[in-house]
Amino acid sequence: MKKRKIVFLTGTRADYGKIKSLMKRIIQDKEFELYLFVTGMHMLSRYGSTWREIEKDGFKNVYHFINQSKNTPMDLALSNTIGGLSNYISEIEPDLIVVHGDRLEALAGAIVGAFNNIRVAHIEGGEISGTIDESIRHAVTKFAHLHLVSNEESKKRIIQLGEKTDHIFIIGSPDIDIMHSKSLPTIKEARKRYDIPFEHYGIVMYHPVTTEIEKLSKNIEAFTNALIESNRNYIVIYPNNDLGSDTIINQYELLANNDKFVIYPSIRFEYFLTLMKYADFMIGNSSAGIRESIVYGTPAIDVGNRQSGRYIKDANPLIIHAAECTDKLLHAINKIPQHKVYVNSQFGNGDSAKKFMEIIKQSTIWNVDIQKKFSDL
Repeated sequence: MKKRKIVFLTGTRADYGKIKSLMKRIIQDKEFELYLFVTGMHMLSRYGSTWREIEKDGFKNVYHFINQSKNTPMDLALSNTIGGLSNYISEIEPDLIVVHGDRLEALAGAIVGAFNNIRVAHIEGGEISGTIDESIRHAVTKFAHLHLVSNEESKKRIIQLGEKTDHIFIIGSPDIDIMHSKSLPTIKEARKRYDIPFEHYGIVMYHPVTTEIEKLSKNIEAFTNALIESNRNYIVIYPNNDLGSDTIINQYELLANNDKFVIYPSIRFEYFLTLMKYADFMIGNSSAGIRESIVYGTPAIDVGNRQSGRYIKDANPLIIHAAECTDKLLHAINKIPQHKVYVNSQFGNGDSAKKFMEIIKQSTIWNVDIQKKFSDL
């Protein structure tokens, strides 16, 4: 029997963590052949050249494509990715392209698939956020043929976007599969690998909000001032490479000689999970602080508007919201619970890869019409 070819697209450390468990199941199955198109932040030395981590994981059929250099505008990076991926799939001739989330690389994958009559599966569509990412995510939904969502709420939004109910599948958030893995490194191993001197620490992840770029300099200064004044220990991880990342990184450089901070361009996903699990708290505007942290009962301070709408403020005892103001951030840091608080995650139970395989083994999936039609409510 001829194997079905499936191409996964990854452009960041974050989306790689989301698709890794799915790809591992693919390579164990004789019905499918896995291909991986690696681009975006993975290819930039400034962000740790994380393509090397993919190589270390042992995946075969990996193609590397540089879609941008320092300060390449998002629209040009999108164009470059479309061109590179289009040439790649013309050689591979895949049966399915799998994309994740709301980054420009996912949009490129969905466009290339749709324009070349290749079915596209979109992971974690139907979610909302407070920046341009939300528009990208919904655009990907309209190009995609299959929707693998994290929960019922996301499914409802995709139905609102005119997608067919029988093309939407709830599988949870795939990175929770890895979070529940028994093979994660120990905290001792994680601290040793990254030379972390702290036993108690907070994790800092702060990304640009591209639609509020004029406020960024003021906001990041207030943010770092609060961290310094709190007199706590912090593991700081570089932002993504959106417009404004230079401003954040330049501000972080002012912390380099402060022994309360250790700063990294990137941390390998499994080690990051262990560090999150044992952290006193997370602070910033990363989705990890409102989703993955909950699985481990790690408190989080959500800063600013980037995650606006992705959770109900004050409804979750693990999450404290704070504006980008030094005094308000310090107040939030002082309110952090001293003990873990476990809350039911609404993003799955760690069996996403199993559900994913059950879906793609259905014969009906491979007969989904390439020509999409809007489904009225």
